[in-house]
Formats: sequence, C-alpha cells, structure tokens
Amino acid sequence: MLLITGAAGQLGTAVIQHLLTKMPAQQIAGLVRDEQKARALRDQGIDIRVGDYDDPASLDRAMQGIDRVLLIAGTDEHKRVQQHQNVVDAAQRAGVGCLAYTSRDLKDRDSLANRLMVGHFQTEDLIKASGLNYILFRNILYMDFIANVVGEQAFETGIQLPTGQGRVAFALRSELGEGMANALIDSDGENRTYHFTGSQAFSFADVASTLTELSGRDVTYTAVEPEAFERQLTEKGMPDFLAQRITGFLTDIKQGQEDHVRPDLEHFLGRTPASLKDGLKVLFEPFIAAG
Repeated sequence: MLLITGAAGQLGTAVIQHLLTKMPAQQIAGLVRDEQKARALRDQGIDIRVGDYDDPASLDRAMQGIDRVLLIAGTDEHKRVQQHQNVVDAAQRAGVGCLAYTSRDLKDRDSLANRLMVGHFQTEDLIKASGLNYILFRNILYMDFIANVVGEQAFETGIQLPTGQGRVAFALRSELGEGMANALIDSDGENRTYHFTGSQAFSFADVASTLTELSGRDVTYTAVEPEAFERQLTEKGMPDFLAQRITGFLTDIKQGQEDHVRPDLEHFLGRTPASLKDGLKVLFEPFIAAG
C-alpha cells in the first residue's frame, strides 16, 4: 500500500487523483491532520489515516501495512527537519520499503539567500542516512506561484520584483503531481533522484510579455533592488521576518538557483510539460477574460 502524507493539501490531492487513474483506491492511503478535510478522498475509497508530523505515535499507527511513503514537505519551515525526521523514523520502524520526498530543485545549497530552503537538503541527507530505499523529487517552483505573487494587479501596475533577469523552469503543480504519481508506480524505488522541471526557463520579463500577449494589455516588468522590495513589504505592515524570507526567496531566483532544465518530468508525463503561455492562460483565465 502507498501512503501519501499531506493528502488533503493541493499537491497531495493532485498526486492521489493521478494515482487513482493507475491503481485501485484500496491500495492508496492518505495521512491527514484533520479527517474532516479528507472526506472527499474517503468518498473515493482512499484509506484515510489521521496523524501529525509532530506526533510519532500517530505516525507509527499510520505506517502500519505501508510499503511506500510519499513524504510531502511540511509547511512549518522552522520545525520541518525534525518533523521529517519523525516520519523517517516511523517508516524505519514500520519496515517501509521505499520513502519518497518532495524536495526542491535548487542549484547550490551553500549559497541560498533564503536559508530556510536548506531544510530540504538536510531532509535529503537524513533520508539517505536512514538506510531506506528512497526517491527524491527535486521539484521546480510551481508555475501557480506566479498567479500568487503577481496577481491581478499585474494588469494595472505591472510586475515589480527583485528577480533581475533570473529564470525559472516553471511547471504546473498539477503536472508535478502527475509526474510523481507515475514515478511512484513505475520507478524501481531504489535510490533515485529526479529533477522535475519545465522544458524551458523563463524570467519574469518573459512572464510580463506573455501576459501582454494573452490579455492584449500592456504588462511591464521592473527589476527592483532586494532592499527596496523588502522595505516596501514592511511598510505595508508585513512582519520583518516574513519580508526577509520572501525577499530571499526571490533573490535566489535572481541568482539563478532555479534556472535548471531537466527531462525527468517530461519522461514521466509522457509529453512535454505545459509551456509558459499555456500555463498562464489557465492560471490567469479570469483576469484575461475580464480584459
């Protein structure tokens, strides 16, 4: 049986929906903290198991009868590594055959501006040290992130970010979920690292040009300095620590951390991942239609 942690989240749900096209629901389990949020999955026949990354006893219960686990990274970045250690320990105790992890496709752990991302590499280290067979999914930044960080205001005020001409090989979250589902089924599960990226890298200037083409409205891109961007965030009332985190994240893009194209996602999709134009057309459809 295959256990997907974070099953009620967007990525976990995407993985499960694609798994359901390839295997019986009775062979899939989902780990959730809140059983009520997993009712739709339970209605589809998924075995819902309640547990928390901070509660080793609940993880032990959730691992019973499990052959493979997909550990979806925890969202508490300060506690993430210890939480992941708890999952790895529970997998060891349960005799799990393979542990997969949703890491991040970043070029150099030692030069990251957003140091919280180092937790992904530390998790990779502890998984490798555990002796468990593993699959590491190094996922590129979701294309969906563009809609979150840019939003509708791009059509009014343009895009102003501290990303310079840094490029990202964006991929849709739904396609990352599909690729991971296929890999979990098809991979031999013996110590593999897959780099899941789009087929081409783009800058936010390219994003602006594509939104202009799709909407018929002039969307501009302005590269701002990180210090000025961080100051703008704090002046709007954002806590300092959060402004620093977001600015560091975008600075890593400027410095080329996500400018990395590999064929692994295309291989497991069996097709070329969605282009920037096709992805933005879906993600910005309400705004484009309104224009």
